Amino acid sequence: MPLALLPDRAIVSITGADASSFLQGLLTCNVETLPEGEARLGALLSPQGKILFDFLVSRVPDGYRLDVAREKAPDLLKRLTLYRLRAQVTVEASPLVVAAGWGGDAPAAALRDGRLAALGWRVYATEAPAADADAAAYAAHRIGLGVPEGGVDFPFGDAFPHEALMDQIGGVDFKKGCYVGQEVVSRMQHRGTARTRIVPIVYRDGAAAPAGEAVTAGERSLGQTGGGTGSRGLAMLRIDRLGEALAAGDTVLAGGRAVEVEKPSFATFAWPG
Repeated sequence: MPLALLPDRAIVSITGADASSFLQGLLTCNVETLPEGEARLGALLSPQGKILFDFLVSRVPDGYRLDVAREKAPDLLKRLTLYRLRAQVTVEASPLVVAAGWGGDAPAAALRDGRLAALGWRVYATEAPAADADAAAYAAHRIGLGVPEGGVDFPFGDAFPHEALMDQIGGVDFKKGCYVGQEVVSRMQHRGTARTRIVPIVYRDGAAAPAGEAVTAGERSLGQTGGGTGSRGLAMLRIDRLGEALAAGDTVLAGGRAVEVEKPSFATFAWPG
C-alpha cells in the first residue's frame, strides 16, 4: 500500500457563497454532483475547447479544492480571479501538501481518485505524511494504467479533452449546462470526431523515449510521445493512421524505438482491428 508525496502538485482553494455556481459555469466536470470523499477530474478550457489547466476537484465545507500541477497553480489562480467578477468567492493558494496512495484500502482521511479506481486515492494534509514511495513511483503507476496528466503527456493549450481521455475517465459532464469551451467539446462528442487519443505504448527494448518525440510507422506520422518510465509510456496518436499502419504491417516507432500500442483497459472508443 504505497504512499507517495507529490511535490509537483499544489492546491488552489475556492470558497464562498457562490463557489459552486462559479465553478459549475467554468469547469468541464460537474461540481454540483461531486460527493464528499471523491477527487474528480476536471479542466478549465479556452473558448476554443483546448485544455488550459487540468486538476482534481474535491469538496471542503465552504467550497472546493483544485489539485493542480504546481507550476500551473499561479496562472490558474490568476485566471479564476479574472473570471470572478461579482461572484462571492475567494480564490487563494493553499499550503496543503498533496500525496497519493494506491494498492490497498484508503485511510479514513483520503479521497478516492475519481478517474480510475486502480489509481487509488489522494491525501491533502497540513504536514507531509510519512511516505514510503516517491513521485516517480506514482508516475510509473499512473502511466502503467494509461491515465494521462497535463503538462507531462500533452501540452497545455494544445489538446482537447477527448484527446486527453477526459471523456473516458470522468472529466467531462455532457449533461450539465454551459461552461467555457463547451460547444466544441459537445460537438466532438456528438459527431464522434475525436480521431486523436492518448494511449499506452510498450517499448520493445525496455527504454522509454523522452516526451515530445515523434511516433511514426512507415511514412506515416502518428503523433508524439508523452511521459514514460521503464518500458512503458503514453503517446498521443491518430487512431485512424495507427489502424492503417497496423493493417499494412508497419512497425510503430516512438523516438526511433519500436513499440507496441495498447488500447487503455478502461477505454470505450473504437480501436483498430
